[in-house]
Amino acid sequence: MISLIQMISTWTIPVLIAFIPLYASLRKVPVYESFIDGAKDGFQTAVSIIPHLVGMMTAIGMFRASGAMDALIGLIRPLLEGFGIPGDVLPLALLRPITGAGSLAFVTDLIKEQGPDTIAARIASTIQGSTDTTLYVLTVYFGAVGIRNSRYALKVGLISDFVGFFAAVAACWLLFGLV
Repeated sequence: MISLIQMISTWTIPVLIAFIPLYASLRKVPVYESFIDGAKDGFQTAVSIIPHLVGMMTAIGMFRASGAMDALIGLIRPLLEGFGIPGDVLPLALLRPITGAGSLAFVTDLIKEQGPDTIAARIASTIQGSTDTTLYVLTVYFGAVGIRNSRYALKVGLISDFVGFFAAVAACWLLFGLV
């Protein structure tokens, strides 16, 4: 059974890459021209989001370099550790809504430091998969299409991240029998 799953996993992407153009050509779709048009649109979108992306990365750098993130974590740590949330995952709760790459780097460092089977590493991995980069999404994607009023999306996104954080902690404590 495992070898079947590995075989399917290995061949899924190559089969899809071959199937899609073949299917399109059978339906008389100009495959190459469609690809070129899509690539042009993608390039124009990338160029239009660069200013938003640079602004977001600058704000993240200022937040971390100013010490504001460390100060905020220092205030929250004693409260959350009382509820069984390891203090080592708290920076992730702040980083994940802002930056996917930064939060992934944090999780990677945490796993290297503590090992993959610690409760902090398991919680961090679960948080990484169950929350989103809300501020990044709002800045880049809303900026690319010109949406200026994003206050409801911001509220819903941050509430979702908050719920995802605590649900990840609870799931890890329950699933790994540490309650």
